Amino acid sequence: MTMQVSFSFIAIFCVAAAHAFTAQLPQQHNPIARIPTARFTTTNNEDEQQSSSPDKEKVVIIGAGWGGLSAAHALATSRQSSNLDITLVDASPRVGGLVRDGFETINNTTSAKAEAGQHGFWDNYHNIFSLLEDLPTIDNLDDVLTGYAEQGQYSPKGLEAVWPVYRDSKPQLPTGLAQALYTKFTNLPPLDRASAFPLVLAFSEFDDSKEAWEKYDSISFRALCVKLGVSKRCYQEAFEPMILTGLFAPGAECSAAAALGMAYFFVLKSQNSFDVRWCKGNIGELIFDPWVKFLEEEGVTFQTSTRVQGFEMEGANTISSILCSKMEDGVTESVALDADNVVFAVGGAALNGMVRNSPQLSKHAEFRKFANLRGTGVLATRLYLDRELDAPYSANACWGFDEGVGMTYFDITKLHDLTINESSEDNNEVSGSIIELDYYHAASLLVMSDEEIVDKVKRDLDTILGKQSANAKVLDAAIVRLPQAVNWYSPGSYKNMPDAQSFSVNNAFFCGDIVRSRHGSWSQEKAYVTGIEAANLILGRKDGSGIIPLSADEPHVALGRTALTTAKTFLGRGDANKAPSLVDFLW
Repeated sequence: MTMQVSFSFIAIFCVAAAHAFTAQLPQQHNPIARIPTARFTTTNNEDEQQSSSPDKEKVVIIGAGWGGLSAAHALATSRQSSNLDITLVDASPRVGGLVRDGFETINNTTSAKAEAGQHGFWDNYHNIFSLLEDLPTIDNLDDVLTGYAEQGQYSPKGLEAVWPVYRDSKPQLPTGLAQALYTKFTNLPPLDRASAFPLVLAFSEFDDSKEAWEKYDSISFRALCVKLGVSKRCYQEAFEPMILTGLFAPGAECSAAAALGMAYFFVLKSQNSFDVRWCKGNIGELIFDPWVKFLEEEGVTFQTSTRVQGFEMEGANTISSILCSKMEDGVTESVALDADNVVFAVGGAALNGMVRNSPQLSKHAEFRKFANLRGTGVLATRLYLDRELDAPYSANACWGFDEGVGMTYFDITKLHDLTINESSEDNNEVSGSIIELDYYHAASLLVMSDEEIVDKVKRDLDTILGKQSANAKVLDAAIVRLPQAVNWYSPGSYKNMPDAQSFSVNNAFFCGDIVRSRHGSWSQEKAYVTGIEAANLILGRKDGSGIIPLSADEPHVALGRTALTTAKTFLGRGDANKAPSLVDFLW
């Protein structure tokens, strides 16, 4: 079985609310405007404050990314919604956090607003596709998402692989075999690809259970590959790029459990798993704005430009209010949100900050372990060129341009279906190609100046596209630095991740792609699913309510897992968990 590279870098936008919690608590609080319910409008006129019925259950959701919006959606559309008062708090001025559009270009020569990255929706995003199809504020899904198309992979040496539209590849084959036969590797020899076959054993044993996570989280993905005999070239040209653009860090610094889970979801669940549709424009305008409009109509209140500064407790185990600072018209006011339930829809770096800066939460060992969670940096860039470039593939993963750094590039002009007209002043037309290049595990690049970054990005693009790019001039560029923006799934990090419900603070819940879940999804889909899981816990609904499960394992995968479990049960004298794991033999 051969795995092709996955650039599921869209996980950056699942933790888009990581900045919802400020990095440092103030030493002194300004006088706080006490707001008795979760709904409020910051104002100096108390008569203008909005207040809901005091007997409603007040739910405050910290972070308005995929997870937070999902939790609000599930609560607001539930049968109990009339008894709920729901507020989303986000530090960003627009809902969506880091994924929002609105980043201005360096020279301000274009009316187009850049955003942080390009956003893809993979075949197994069943719950998100269902949301987009059902939202009454989105008229037609095809107006929001592209169709399917081939994707490329590049190194400084040129084109390395082409991923077809797998659903169009006939006949339909068992997963693993389909990817091996239909993926077009241009340089990686068959013998090196075959060296990946022993990973079948790891995929068979890793069933996404708590026990499997604890076993495989103890080693790095690189160590797993080395010990199983994956060739150096196969690892460097196939697996390392997958990890750098899928988990945003080198394989030596990523959990083998996270790598296996991510790869199975995005690549190997079925033949069609890696087929992807991209957002046709800025995700803030096409998806988040219509979603927010619907939620507002359902009674959800949004408080943007509002940073969480701390918490007040009722006793030791209940959050009674959330202390915030809200920026409006250049004026910052301190406010307090009373809450019956709190949903933390933030990433690992934000949870880390909460522990370091909240004496109330850090009293609990459960929260103190979040101090071990961390994030890694992303650099998102967008070049506005003076002429049209003929990019063979509109979406591409890249490797080998910077050691330890993942990279992707997109032809935004094609993906957003923009018209090129050098003399037009129409906002829907552009004078040349718009190219997005994004870098992951990019701390070493974030310290560069804007000018140095633009020069570096243009050189990389010239290397990929050759003379046509070299002859093009950069008219403008957008540079978005996102330090600590995405979760870092380092070896040993699983034990520090939150569950959907806190066991030490009785009204605290969690959602996002850092949250432990048995659904099996990743990235945006996992954030969305865990948002529903958190809502189900608050509502007292049955586990899995309102969630579309992943399809069952294909027969040959299920057979392999059953056979391995049977063997382990025999070796464990009736208890498979007592039998040795593949990981034990590797040590």
